[in-house]
Amino acid sequence: MEEEMTTGLFRVHGMTCGGCAKHVEKALRTVPGVAGVVVDVAKGTVSVEGTASFESMAASVGTAGYELTATV
Repeated sequence: MEEEMTTGLFRVHGMTCGGCAKHVEKALRTVPGVAGVVVDVAKGTVSVEGTASFESMAASVGTAGYELTATV
């Protein structure tokens, strides 16, 4: 059975510029199950579509030097 695609909105701590956004996007796109990434530097958020777990995405973003948390 195939996992259902979902979209999640997350806060990215430490992301302050376009270069940071590119690093975050690149880190997320390497995670198996991530189908789409939209980064919003102004809001400090990222929208991710796919089947990847939050834990795997947070680990990848953490390795890139940022912190991924759930939005309120």
